[in-house]
Amino acid sequence: MTVRELLGVLDGTERHGAALDAAPSGAGDPLCMGVTHDSREAGPGVVFVGIRGLTADGAAYAPQALAAGAAAVVAQTPPDRPVPVPWVVVPDARAALAALAVAYYRHPSRAMRVVGVTGTNGKTTTTYLLREIFEAAGVRCGLVGTVGYHIGDRELPASRTTPESPDVQRLLRTMVEAGCGACAMEVSSHALALHRVDGMAFAAGVFTNLSRDHLDFHASMEEYFAAKRRLFEMLPAGAPAVLNLDDPKGGQLAGIVGRPVTYAMGRTADVTPGPVIYALSGLRFDARTPRGSVAVQSRLVGRPNVSNILAAVAAAGALDLPLEAIECGLRTLQGVPGRFELVSTPEDDVAVIVDYAHTDDALRHLLETAREMSSARVVTVFGAGGDRDRTKRPLMGMVAARLSDVVIVTSDNPRTEDPARIIEEVRLGADAETRHGGAEVVTVIDRREAIDAAVRRSRSGDVVLIAGRGHEKYQETGGVRVALDDVAVAREALEARRVRPHAG
Repeated sequence: MTVRELLGVLDGTERHGAALDAAPSGAGDPLCMGVTHDSREAGPGVVFVGIRGLTADGAAYAPQALAAGAAAVVAQTPPDRPVPVPWVVVPDARAALAALAVAYYRHPSRAMRVVGVTGTNGKTTTTYLLREIFEAAGVRCGLVGTVGYHIGDRELPASRTTPESPDVQRLLRTMVEAGCGACAMEVSSHALALHRVDGMAFAAGVFTNLSRDHLDFHASMEEYFAAKRRLFEMLPAGAPAVLNLDDPKGGQLAGIVGRPVTYAMGRTADVTPGPVIYALSGLRFDARTPRGSVAVQSRLVGRPNVSNILAAVAAAGALDLPLEAIECGLRTLQGVPGRFELVSTPEDDVAVIVDYAHTDDALRHLLETAREMSSARVVTVFGAGGDRDRTKRPLMGMVAARLSDVVIVTSDNPRTEDPARIIEEVRLGADAETRHGGAEVVTVIDRREAIDAAVRRSRSGDVVLIAGRGHEKYQETGGVRVALDDVAVAREALEARRVRPHAG
């Protein structure tokens, strides 16, 4: 594909700068070598797209891209001086970036079954379940999500839940070339609002739930839901929309899609559970589906994971995957990094669990699950992220204090904020909840020390929950990332507990 051919997907827009040679292979119309929004990645044959952000216009970096040899520029503003390459003015640079990326990578989503999963909680676990089910059905399945990007047997670190459109399309094309026939993809509200998945042909969409989160980005819960809804507005005709009717928003979505497939734990739906056996060793129940019963045996734990399993069963069933493969995939998934991850071993006298819960709703589900698993005390270690939605901080404090016996408020990822200030805002809710008795609430700013203190002071039989960061391997403070793995720190604390006196 030449640069002129690629820019053809943007026909009807204002153009400036040099004209491209009419001949596709002429000297004035080079072969396109890539699409990027990062001027540092520009080079000969690369089309640079200047994205307009909240604080800056990427078009300002066009001179650096041109100096590196960029073959064309796409932006929302015209050049302020003559330029030696085509400069295309578009109404929305992000939408243009997605259109160019899809065309450059030759529409990879059309060559595989991509299942998009969106919602506040449960996206990661649901995609992991779907990947195992596809693999059990003999379909090599890629994965794009918060924990990492999987291409066959290869795993790449995740820069964000859903990367920018050129990265998404490159990942999908690489999956196709690696023999993947499917991909389970987490689709974040940011990605939907910022056009990162525009132009994709999703084989199915899954909605897990909606609760307060990302209000530092979305102006309101209505705007947050509108972003999630875009996934289902994008679905091709006939593609199943798998919807959680336990969440009121699931019912709203059912009214706008062409092929709703519903699941629920507490309502009538297409896919529902029979009696559930809960244990720290996993879940056991039958999932009733329009195609028959699925015998669920899973190592996943707790009520939220019953819902995640139903979502995966409903999606896989709607895509006509064999029931035997669905059962096998559910059975073989060992766990999901940082999602109710049991760190302790049978030789430990306390149960230590690491989880990614970083909203008040997710924290509530985590604590309720822990309560179901044990009659002993629940000791909770958590914090709130800096430079993110501040309104959820006191709410998280209230939930933790209401459902825990001991709460240690600590740092999460403070980023550019003062850790002590964040903790104060969390404690406003926690202290209000405990004003008339209840949980013991203490502050330990250093997260490593907080985890060690929680494990050290626990009594035999207690459950220790370490929430907020899950699979993350670093902590960001003052703009600097320092290695910090909650799972590794918890294991060190457990090893120390085995050889020293403790509260139990």
